[in-house]
Amino acid sequence: MTIDWTPLRQELQACRRNDMALPFWWRDDDAIAPTTALDRLADLSRATGVAVHLAIVPAHATPDLAEYTAARQMIPLVHGWAHRDHSTPDQKKNEFLTDRTGLAEDSARGLARMQQLFGASLRSAFVPPWNRVKEAHLPVLARQGYTVLSTFGARQTSEAASGLTQINTHIDPIWWKGTRDLVQPDILVQSTAALLRARRQGAEDATEPLGLLTHHLVHTPAIWDFTSAYIQEMLSGGATPWTMETT
Repeated sequence: MTIDWTPLRQELQACRRNDMALPFWWRDDDAIAPTTALDRLADLSRATGVAVHLAIVPAHATPDLAEYTAARQMIPLVHGWAHRDHSTPDQKKNEFLTDRTGLAEDSARGLARMQQLFGASLRSAFVPPWNRVKEAHLPVLARQGYTVLSTFGARQTSEAASGLTQINTHIDPIWWKGTRDLVQPDILVQSTAALLRARRQGAEDATEPLGLLTHHLVHTPAIWDFTSAYIQEMLSGGATPWTMETT
């Protein structure tokens, strides 16, 4: 795979000239059990030195996943409850956006189940499946004990609700609406450069850690290769690995 990283390298260089800090983090969604794909994810994390925040589906998580993550550079997060679509015909897929009976109960038992499995290693971060959540539910999440909300896209405010910090992801290499393989690399490079430029120019929150979002269970060889190269480019360009353990 030949990728022109020039736009990203130039923008990273501009950020360095401006002494702009660039915290960089990694979230991977949909884990439920140890797999060969998860082994590859762990190997990549170890090779790059960037910890993976593993958004785990509580209803289907296996006890041996807790042992697995504890022995590796992986930080467990709460990925909804069962990753079940509750959308109506006119809505996009979601588990926590559509108003329904049991919505609050599902987020509460998601946290309880993950605390039972992962104990002190769990970060009390709520990652709604499909990155969608009902706005009115955000204060409920905070009352239930969640301290972080993580979706996708540049945050509009540092707190989604009182006591609930917003820390999103911003780059997803999978072309979900097309081939479900790798998005054209030039688009990903240009998108990251544009995100950095917006932060450098004050159009977006430069204090929010820049997040890479992956889904190890559906990665193709091209997605694995790009993910590895992308992380290396970010680090060599001055990005600093960030984890929720530092918050």
